[in-house]
Amino acid sequence: MTEQKIKWDFKPIIGLTVVSLLICGLFYPLLMTGIGQAFFPYQANGELAKLNGQDVGSNLIAQSFNLTIFFHPRNETSDPSASGVDPDITVQDAYSQVPRISNATGIPADTLTSIVNENQQGTFWIFGSLGSPYIDVLQVNLLLIKNYPSVYSNFTGTS
Repeated sequence: MTEQKIKWDFKPIIGLTVVSLLICGLFYPLLMTGIGQAFFPYQANGELAKLNGQDVGSNLIAQSFNLTIFFHPRNETSDPSASGVDPDITVQDAYSQVPRISNATGIPADTLTSIVNENQQGTFWIFGSLGSPYIDVLQVNLLLIKNYPSVYSNFTGTS
């Protein structure tokens, strides 16, 4: 009789485990995914950046730009981020890359500096200045491709 009572005592525990697994492992994730897709599709799909209608990267993760004609996500001399996948660089890091890009593309350094200045983001103002301005590397590189199609013709689909 004791053996039957022990088996019977496990039924509520097993039932609660199965119900918890279904709720937490299936229904809740599906509900959150559905809400995200319905109300925040851009964010739920990874904030994809487009060029000529095609997805070219995510605004959330650093892209690998290795050619000298582009801004690079991390300069070897800059302090690395904690994760190493931040899509942004400091304004000073962007300025340090201007001569290289200018030499490789023929775009005047003053023009590239202006592009950097016009695309600064992220200054948070409360009781003075908190935080540092930064540059979104993917967005600035896409801007270069759009504004200088003759230099970046391999990336625009035009010749």
